[in-house]
Amino acid sequence: MSFPAPRVTLPAGPDILRTYSGAFVCLEIVFGGLVWILVASSNVPLPLLQGWVMFVSVTAFVCSLLFLGVFLSGVVTQINANWNFLDFAYHFTVFVFYFGAFLLEAATTSLHDLRCNRTMTVQLLLSDNQYNINVAATIFAFVTTACYGCSLGLALRRWRP
Repeated sequence: MSFPAPRVTLPAGPDILRTYSGAFVCLEIVFGGLVWILVASSNVPLPLLQGWVMFVSVTAFVCSLLFLGVFLSGVVTQINANWNFLDFAYHFTVFVFYFGAFLLEAATTSLHDLRCNRTMTVQLLLSDNQYNINVAATIFAFVTTACYGCSLGLALRRWRP
């Protein structure tokens, strides 16, 4: 009679920081925070597009902090749940949302040369400084999306051995 191999899960406590998944979650928090700061520091010329980017970046930042905190504190050992599936579902959801936010931020940045008619004068949608801030936000949104994608791949490997 053969028994199924035990599923590998993320370690609890500070040991999670020694894994690739733990490192990627830390990178997600750092780069996600930079996206949040950069979008907030722009004048938000298109609130509909950049409002969604802000929502995704702030929500993902807070949820990633909670996710890391649950593992660092060791609460995962006290809650009977399929943490491999929860890890996969969380990273899949955030990856999809962050990819959309990256595309919207890139679309906003691409409108740099668009001229708007504001109170009888025609002005650029983004000044050069605002354009530079949005380029940086787009790059960091891409890097953050890539980090969530790597975490998703690692979570998929743990969930489906």
